[in-house]
Amino acid sequence: MKNTTNGDLASSGMAHGKPARPLRIVEPDEKHRAEWEKLYAGYAAFYRVAQTPDMRATVWSWLHDPAHEMQGLVALDEAGQPIGLAHFRPFARPLAASTGGFLDDLFVAPEARGSGAAQALIDAIVETGRARGWTVIRWITADDNYRARSAYDRIADRTKWVTYEIKTS
Repeated sequence: MKNTTNGDLASSGMAHGKPARPLRIVEPDEKHRAEWEKLYAGYAAFYRVAQTPDMRATVWSWLHDPAHEMQGLVALDEAGQPIGLAHFRPFARPLAASTGGFLDDLFVAPEARGSGAAQALIDAIVETGRARGWTVIRWITADDNYRARSAYDRIADRTKWVTYEIKTS
């Protein structure tokens, strides 16, 4: 198992002005796999991305390969069930001569939105970044993901950068 430097982070407090349910943020392990798969499939469906069980198996293997840069966390509800996930990794910032953290995937089950899970997952990644000396945590989201953008606007600075990509296969 990879060391995220934050181990098992407890989180509770306020979410959107109401008491948040008790949450724990942990690295996903085998007992979380079935629920992680459902969450990750839900994330792919939300963004209308075709995803196969083999693709999820690949990502799961990355999360458990100490040599792979990708790491993951899951938010567990009071019953210990995964209700959210986050995948992140370090990235080089040549212009700043530093290393940052990139949040690739963040998803909370629809029925758990407003529970504080997304904030707790982001907080855990920020804590990991601070412990590792990362200078920034960065992520992208869809322009029409208004609910998430509303939350992100409260906790982070929107950058001026526009994303481009070229498909190579």
